[in-house]
Amino acid sequence: MIDLIFLLLIFFILAVRWRPQENFLPLQLPVANAGTAIQPTVKPEPLSIQITPTNAGCRVQIGASYAVNIPSQNPEQGLASLMEQTRQCLLEQKRYATDPVEIICAAKVKWENLVKICNVLYGMGLTDITFQMTRLGEGADEVTGVTATPSRSRTESPKNDNSD
Repeated sequence: MIDLIFLLLIFFILAVRWRPQENFLPLQLPVANAGTAIQPTVKPEPLSIQITPTNAGCRVQIGASYAVNIPSQNPEQGLASLMEQTRQCLLEQKRYATDPVEIICAAKVKWENLVKICNVLYGMGLTDITFQMTRLGEGADEVTGVTATPSRSRTESPKNDNSD
């Protein structure tokens, strides 16, 4: 029985594939100079795009200086104008396609208009698109003109108005 165990042990030792020795990758680190400081990479401020409803569709405010009206019935011309105005704003502000874009949407804007605008922006190569989030019942000050109620922090307890 012991002979059989030793035979199996020798078989497994000879049949096993030993892992080759790991080699180190050649790596050259840059030389640090005392006179040059490394600048941390900072994300630029997002380009603000505000969408407000109108009677015929919606109005898109790009930054502070460009605005486009997009009708609900035939939005193609408005979306083409949105693309051109956004491109001009990006060039004027010296932004890149990788810079962040923040969409601020009023509550009454139709979903189909928001989707079309987001698709146009993504089709232009703007991939870092975020939406401004508010709590239910709060609005965006710049878009709706209504002052939002101040939000409570999570650690702050709600105040009871049941005083006797």
